[in-house]
Amino acid sequence: MSDSRLKIGITQGDTNGVGWEVILRTFADQRMTEIFTPVIYGSHKAAKAYMALLGGEDYTVQFNIISSAAEARAAKVNLIDTGDVDPKPGVASAEGGRAAVEALERAVADLKDGAIDAMVTAPIDKESAQSETFRFTGHTEFMAAHLEGEPMMIMCSERLRVGLVTIHIPVAEVSRSLTKEKIVASLTTLRQTLKEDFGVVEPRIAVLSLNPHAGEGGLLGEEEQAIIKPAIEEAFADGVLAFGPFPSDGLFGGGGYAKYDAVLAMYHDQGLIPFKTLSPEGVNFTAGLSAVRTSPDHGTAYDIAGKGVADAQSMRNAIYAAIDIVRCREQWAEWTENPLQHFERDKGRDVSVKDLKLPEQTEE
Repeated sequence: MSDSRLKIGITQGDTNGVGWEVILRTFADQRMTEIFTPVIYGSHKAAKAYMALLGGEDYTVQFNIISSAAEARAAKVNLIDTGDVDPKPGVASAEGGRAAVEALERAVADLKDGAIDAMVTAPIDKESAQSETFRFTGHTEFMAAHLEGEPMMIMCSERLRVGLVTIHIPVAEVSRSLTKEKIVASLTTLRQTLKEDFGVVEPRIAVLSLNPHAGEGGLLGEEEQAIIKPAIEEAFADGVLAFGPFPSDGLFGGGGYAKYDAVLAMYHDQGLIPFKTLSPEGVNFTAGLSAVRTSPDHGTAYDIAGKGVADAQSMRNAIYAAIDIVRCREQWAEWTENPLQHFERDKGRDVSVKDLKLPEQTEE
């Protein structure tokens, strides 16, 4: 794109949750548009309803209404109106779920077409969003169905990064869902995203156990000895600096997580409970896909929706993270396109691999 500022798409989420509240609070600060060009996908009617409900300059935003991302103007809060909605703060409803999905589908289409550089999603209610055309257990699964790659849910903050082997499945299914191959693949993806998306030269990854006390040598479960430890060993042999398995309580409670660039958890709550405790303003990043999607690390928060108390910092952090990850990917692509050529150019030469010749062999 010609404008050096990135275009970041932002979806409204469930119109009855805190999505619009944190979006309005974020863009009431006009300095945000100095960093990037926002393109919000959502109901203009719902936005005006929340501005009237919440009142005050902290929730007042002047929107530039556009019909496509191509029309987005720098230094403006651009809005693509995805349809009229009458919000009912704090109430789970089919209308709120439908509005969330409509905004999401419009934004993903633009993301796939390159009309926006990344996407930040406000929270949806998974149950309200279900319909004949939307059968996904979350944003991560929806993004995986529309973009290239194998998704990994990563929670990230300046303090901690946590990747998940399994995501939105019942706890009763976690054990039988774990395989050595899946854990090795997760470690490989986590290592790659830490390098490409976060700029870590060679990341160190702590792997959590599934059972208490890492299974106590099989006394409390066989998964550590039969699946997790062999996966760590295989990944390590392939160049992944993976260590463990560690009991979750000990690693987080004792502060050992700080010695690693990321932690790989076996299931959703094992990773998210300590993450949200240590990083309440963190970010959810869908790694491993061909495009960047982030979101705040909180849900719809129906209990406080429309009350003017929702903290917008996680939304702001999700936007900052999306920008940083896009820029980091660009730099990684440049650095790795032809490392030898870059090295030689720094020395005053401009060569390509095809210009190199192997030394002639001599007969003994």
